[in-house]
Amino acid sequence: MSFEKSPGWLDWYQDPSKPLFQLPSGSVDAHCHVFGPGAQFPYAPERKYTPCDASKQQLFALRDHLGFARNVVVQATCHGADNRAMIDALVHSGGKARGVATLKRAVTDAALHAMHAAGVRGVRFNFVKRLVDFTPKDELMEIAGRIAPLGWHVVVYFESVDLRELLDFFTALPTTVVVDHMGRPDVTKPVDGPEFEAFVQFMREYPNVWSKVSCPERLSVSGPAALNGERHAYRDVVPFARRIVETFPDRVLWGTDWPHPNLKSHMPDDGLLVDFIPRIATTSDLQRRLLVDNPMRLYWPEET
Repeated sequence: MSFEKSPGWLDWYQDPSKPLFQLPSGSVDAHCHVFGPGAQFPYAPERKYTPCDASKQQLFALRDHLGFARNVVVQATCHGADNRAMIDALVHSGGKARGVATLKRAVTDAALHAMHAAGVRGVRFNFVKRLVDFTPKDELMEIAGRIAPLGWHVVVYFESVDLRELLDFFTALPTTVVVDHMGRPDVTKPVDGPEFEAFVQFMREYPNVWSKVSCPERLSVSGPAALNGERHAYRDVVPFARRIVETFPDRVLWGTDWPHPNLKSHMPDDGLLVDFIPRIATTSDLQRRLLVDNPMRLYWPEET
């Protein structure tokens, strides 16, 4: 089956630079995706976008080029709840990848155990309305209750203005909760202003809540972009991510978000994106927690 990309779709950056920042040994890219290839793993009929293909082989080549040791592959919304492409990547990773699935209420216990054996360790609930259709919260809570005994966690993706509306649901979840991309803060507002303070307070009051401090390319308004050798990209995002890393050093993760779905303005050089890390995790101790200790504890606890 062949698929035509969404109009204006930006393909991932070819030939990324080599980062100047040397990643700690054993670093984990804790948020990335695979798309198809569509001929092998068709995109979901209900998808909101059609991407370019981005295969497991290309993901693993990027992993090695950037200096990561492992990946966490998050189910892409373009595949809906058909997790086959993601699971195929896990199975062919040689134990170097774990996964986060998208599930529906009808999933069987046998399917959950098979996913666990393949390396799935979490489920993602997406509340960004332009990307997915609404799923009733009672269905999501039922799914969370079923994955909790497996030791899985819930990844939540939402935008900062929706935190207040979603807070009761998030705080009722019976698992570790990992927030994608700091809840997408508005970085034109003060880092100590009421909107971001609400997110910090959420993490402070609920020690089961973690945050990814990834995707500055999605959050930045004034840039500059991680292109053309720019080693100080996305300056406007730095204070927000640094605050979370320094306040909650044992509950933060970082990932490339390759192949960067649905970006509109530019496609970042992933090598330059890695050079963002030491600006938000400014010591070797913070870097090791962010990139090695925390993701290993969450995704490979049997090795820690």
